[in-house]
Amino acid sequence: MLLEIEPPPPSEPPPASRRAAAVFGTLTRLQVGRPFHVLAVSLFITIIAVGLATRLRVLTGFENLLPEDRPSVQELSRVAAHTAGVSMMFVVLRAPDDGSAPPTEALRKAADAIVPEVKKLGPPWVGSAESGVHDAITYLSPRAGLYADKDKLEKLRADIDARYAYEVNKAAGTDLGFDDEVPPEIDVARIEKTFGVDHTQTDRYPDGYYQSKDGRVVVVAIRSKIPGSDLAHGTEAIQKVRDVVDKVSPSSFDKRITYGLTGDLVTAVAEYSAINSDLRDVGILGAFLIVSVVLIYYLRMRTLLTMVTTMGVGVAWTFGLTQLMVGHLNLATGFLFTIIAGNGINPGIIFMARYLELRRTGAGLDFAIENAHRETWLPTLTAAAAASASFASLLVTEFRGFRDFGLIGGCGMLVCWVATYWTLPAILAVTERVAPLDERAQGGGPFAIVRKFFQGGLAFGKPFASLVRRIPRTLAVVGLALAAVGIAAGVLYVKRDPMEYDLKQLRTDPRARAESIELSVLADAITGHVGADGMAILVEHEEQVPMLEKELRARRDAAPADKKPFLDVHALQDFVPKDQADKIPALLAIKDKVLRTRRKGKISDADWKQVERFIPPDDLKPFTMADLPEEIARIFTESDGRRGRVVFISPTDVKLVDDAHYLFRWADSYRETKLPDGSSVRGSGRAVIYADMWSAVISDVPKAVLCSLVAVVAAVLIAFRAGRPAVAVLGGLAVGIAWMALVLVLLRVRLNFLNFIALPITFGIGVDYAVNIVQRYVRDGVGSALTVVRETGGAVTLCSLTTTLGYFALVGSNNYGVRSLGVAAVIGEVCCLLAAVLVLPAFLVWVDGSRKKGDKSAFSVPPPRRTSKAPSMNPPNRSPSMRPPTS
Repeated sequence: MLLEIEPPPPSEPPPASRRAAAVFGTLTRLQVGRPFHVLAVSLFITIIAVGLATRLRVLTGFENLLPEDRPSVQELSRVAAHTAGVSMMFVVLRAPDDGSAPPTEALRKAADAIVPEVKKLGPPWVGSAESGVHDAITYLSPRAGLYADKDKLEKLRADIDARYAYEVNKAAGTDLGFDDEVPPEIDVARIEKTFGVDHTQTDRYPDGYYQSKDGRVVVVAIRSKIPGSDLAHGTEAIQKVRDVVDKVSPSSFDKRITYGLTGDLVTAVAEYSAINSDLRDVGILGAFLIVSVVLIYYLRMRTLLTMVTTMGVGVAWTFGLTQLMVGHLNLATGFLFTIIAGNGINPGIIFMARYLELRRTGAGLDFAIENAHRETWLPTLTAAAAASASFASLLVTEFRGFRDFGLIGGCGMLVCWVATYWTLPAILAVTERVAPLDERAQGGGPFAIVRKFFQGGLAFGKPFASLVRRIPRTLAVVGLALAAVGIAAGVLYVKRDPMEYDLKQLRTDPRARAESIELSVLADAITGHVGADGMAILVEHEEQVPMLEKELRARRDAAPADKKPFLDVHALQDFVPKDQADKIPALLAIKDKVLRTRRKGKISDADWKQVERFIPPDDLKPFTMADLPEEIARIFTESDGRRGRVVFISPTDVKLVDDAHYLFRWADSYRETKLPDGSSVRGSGRAVIYADMWSAVISDVPKAVLCSLVAVVAAVLIAFRAGRPAVAVLGGLAVGIAWMALVLVLLRVRLNFLNFIALPITFGIGVDYAVNIVQRYVRDGVGSALTVVRETGGAVTLCSLTTTLGYFALVGSNNYGVRSLGVAAVIGEVCCLLAAVLVLPAFLVWVDGSRKKGDKSAFSVPPPRRTSKAPSMNPPNRSPSMRPPTS
């Protein structure tokens, strides 16, 4: 049984205009008289909204957080349009290091068996597959001399001719015996050095295989036409490859062999799936926490179901509207479900609290619903408008992640308010028809004892009221002192640059993909896949490539040794040597002398094996980019087959790509390059995108915070007609925000593009609690502060708990950035709640000590101009002047 409350003496009318009262009177008659019609409209809209919401996709790339007209985003789209359609998969075959000899041959045979079977899958699943660089080595090795310096090559030719003549004359006994004229001996090392043979590169691929140095890992590289953003087909491609590998059965070649799949396609699909799973898990956790606290507060299943249904309708409408307004979600907006659910349920909590309080006094259904409408619409709409305004303040930013977040959240707050005041009363009317509520009954089901203990939720506010009653001045003074410290700490916090520059702190928890990450690092190291960390530039004309390479290398060389922006520039043109025609005669002459020397037995078998692969063919001729094997040209080839316009820039160290400071330096080095011919080449990629994203965030922070603050202040001033109550509300909010700053500093929380959102939206959501406290205090007058905290404080606490738990669910995310948003938002919520139910009431109690009980002059709001008389419904067996108390 819930606590019975006797009606108080007559009081002033609620602070709602007569026109609004008339509107809600009409609405009540519709909702009570024809509830099924109202619910049919809600159901129709909800079905459409759910259908639209199911079409929402989460775009995971950082580029989706920037405006589409940003040059870096446009350039990235242009490059992607020309180079898209090639994703990597690696089949990593490995044997454990158990002290036994590595099964290298078995690994190679398994890889060779997998390649032809995988190729049978064909496009779009598999475009190519290879177990090494055999084709590239076969093509380039006999042409290695074409890469030699022309002068060095001619010198080698002359020395070989001289040495050959010397040896021939010596063998014939015709040399003159002058030791000082003996030509230098020509060995394999001299030839390799002249040809520019780099054994660190040739030895990287033993016998041409993608193989580790210890012989325990062999990799099969697969290229697919399925982009990583295509979750359905990407998953199918991975499964098809897995089925093929299982059919080949690598362990049949050696029982120690196991395999794993990795590569950007596997990683993209895994991350996308992880985000979807994360969204689901966080959503379920958030819904569970919110539902649990609502149940604890009301301890009535019918009330719980009513509240959850209303919340579900508001959330469904919000995300259906999101599909129409935005069309997708991103890393910033994907987790809005729990935030909107936790905040969107608050109007229903306030409405339900007032409705049940009226019903406890014996008021009829009509009277309870109409007066709950009249007495709660203004504070709940003010709170919803303030929250919406704080979200909408993000619309002034350039950062699309913020703008989408602000648009969806801002609309969501108002949509949930509309959904509540349209749907909730109709649901109450239907439940009353099915099972009339008897608040005075002594029974009450399984929660009766607990319900009596919580006294209809009043117990939520009693601890705060008790503390305020005992030490009001101490709470007020300490609260204001801590706020002052928080402001000072916040200023120092900003001056010391609170931004997070470690990208690893913004990504998914690697522990969830530890094996995949290990395989990816292993495969990249063995294959040397240049596209893994390099940034791609697409020029307009092939002739621009040499000029671009020269300019970029000049920038790199001009930078200090410890501040190099990148390691090197790579283009397909680098694989085509210059002056080939001029070098061919020398190479063929060298070949002739080497073969003659070999026939005479002057070159050992070991040396011949070393040098044989570099001997040019008899039909050696110049080659172009079009002649290069696919293994070499693939990453420099556009989707239409065109070669020669793609340039890659590799980082100085792959470990630095997670350091935002390095990314800024890297991005600035190639963002835009002026060429000698007057043209300009733009660059994009992860480095530029992230640098632009961070630049946008830093520039947008002051704007968003200021706009949010101005919007919230305006909403409060309008609602309270710029009187002293508005000052009290804003003062309570200021204390909460100052406390939030202090806690963030003490916990050393660093700001990023996700948790920054918690700052402006806390203004609008945090003011909700002070608004409801002051609104009730204004109505009940001087001396009512403790009652307000004890009664309204319970509903306010529940509102805060639902919001806080919605944020707290984000802490369970696998993404570090989302976790940080949850932490910052929870801190803001708790601080604003405590400021509203402790410091603000303590100040009111302190001030009330100098006033007479019942005096309302100090915090009264000018009454609205009365233009019409609103109809009202009286409770049964009670005179119109006997109004139940508010909550």
